[in-house]
Amino acid sequence: MSESKRLRRPTAGGYPRGDETRRKIIEAAIILFGQHGFEGASTREIAAHAGVNAPALQYYFENKEGLYRACAESLADESWEAFEPAVMRGHEVLASNADPDALIEAFIGIQMAVADRTFVKHREPDARLFFAREQGGGEPEIGSQVLRERVREPLNAVNVALLARITGVPADDPLTVVRMFSLYGQFLLFHIARRSTLALLQWDDIDAEKAAFVKTNIREQTRVLLAHWSRERPRTS
Repeated sequence: MSESKRLRRPTAGGYPRGDETRRKIIEAAIILFGQHGFEGASTREIAAHAGVNAPALQYYFENKEGLYRACAESLADESWEAFEPAVMRGHEVLASNADPDALIEAFIGIQMAVADRTFVKHREPDARLFFAREQGGGEPEIGSQVLRERVREPLNAVNVALLARITGVPADDPLTVVRMFSLYGQFLLFHIARRSTLALLQWDDIDAEKAAFVKTNIREQTRVLLAHWSRERPRTS
């Protein structure tokens, strides 16, 4: 098979037993791939963590690589579900030839959707280590390909398009890309260097109240920068 089997959605409430087993395996694999890496996490250990027999992994995913791809697909689907409304709003604003204030709010809306995904604890397993290893290299390329095609490329495309309209600098200009990364870097540090940021802030964790505090500050900093870049946009003759 060139593509791992995908979850079948039930017609009634709940999951069929097979889908639930598959979900448990994926959740266990995300945790153990994050902790030990692709090479370090054994299929036997993943099966034990999921509470299933080892042959179940081959039944649902064919092999370890298929399971890794399924993990990336699951994370991509969950991420895009969280981002899609704000991204669609961004496209609507771009298509309507909106004024700078509306463009700025659309950009911030997407940024805050990503921030919510970063800070808020979800029912699914903590995927920070999975993403860190995937970004660090050394893991199967298929994971990065899935996340890039399904999430990162469409997210980056709308962000640079909004920035280009706000600032007057073309979307493919390195300045626009650097600005986008710098704006998102304001909260991604809390994701990739969580221990260091918590220690410096003397926080045990980032609960809903603390996440709201961080997001409020980041939102205002982003708005100030975007408004400044809009005012300084190149003048056309």
